[in-house]
Amino acid sequence: MIYGYARCSTNEKLQDIDRQRRELRSLGATDETIYFEYIGGAKKEKPEFDKLMDIVQKGDTITTTEVSRLSRSTRQLCDIIQLIKENCLKLIIKGSITVDCTKNELDPMTNAFLQIAGVFAELERNIISQRVKSGIANAREKGSIIGRPKTSKDNVPQMFLKFYPMYKTGKLNKLNFARICKISYPSVYKYLALIES
Repeated sequence: MIYGYARCSTNEKLQDIDRQRRELRSLGATDETIYFEYIGGAKKEKPEFDKLMDIVQKGDTITTTEVSRLSRSTRQLCDIIQLIKENCLKLIIKGSITVDCTKNELDPMTNAFLQIAGVFAELERNIISQRVKSGIANAREKGSIIGRPKTSKDNVPQMFLKFYPMYKTGKLNKLNFARICKISYPSVYKYLALIES
């Protein structure tokens, strides 16, 4: 059986995972056998990857688009390689390497290549993190306010105010109110609390 694993660091509104899915399908995975999640690459707990590892059987193949999709931590990557070896699996990283442990062994060159790739994935994550911290510090020095602006009665969206009378008269329930305003369900509660306080 051929499985696929795709991952993005942020949610579907900010990052599109479809490119990874397309590439995994080209490697033989299907929509039913592709596992994907939105979680940071260095996070130890990856629920969907764990589910995948629970169902794979000896001789199965796991495909992914890049080493960094598996992990941005060298230590975690080494643990994943060990799992691949112990479970006698094949790992295909698109365009880079095929790790065949179906005979419960891994040649030293492949192992070294994977570890080096893991080091670069971790380095990239650390550089990005450092740049973000530096950018935030620089913006603060210039007087910028970092983070989401505080919501008050003055900045409740106009669309919400437009349909608020319909909600008050019972023509809209909270769920439909959220849909028509294109906001999240919790935001309805937040704006109602502001308006009705």
